[in-house]
Amino acid sequence: MGYDEQLAARVRSGFIKARVCFEEKRMMGGLCFIVDGKMCVGVEKERLMARIDPAAYTDALKRKGCVPMDFTGRPMRGFVFINPEGIESAAELEKWLSLALEFNPRAKSSKAKSPPSPARSSTSSPT
Repeated sequence: MGYDEQLAARVRSGFIKARVCFEEKRMMGGLCFIVDGKMCVGVEKERLMARIDPAAYTDALKRKGCVPMDFTGRPMRGFVFINPEGIESAAELEKWLSLALEFNPRAKSSKAKSPPSPARSSTSSPT
């Protein structure tokens, strides 16, 4: 199943309104929004994924529609899913985007490692 295009458009609009520079990347069956080279939020099926401060994680889980992000059977602290009932209004979505953007400058980058350099040949050419 794909991701909710309308939710993706709402996220785009929210970032544009907040004058946030972002990139989009299809990933994990959804669409990720990357800010300053770091995953910030995403759209997976009909729900929002937000990367938030791990210190705010427990309080965030008390909010309407928020559940732990769990792809592997082990929740990832600092990452949450917000089901549709928690992002129905523009104000609710804006609060989640703000929470993710607030943490983004402190989030660790998960840049892919560069591939190893090709090995140099140790053989010499005939003279």
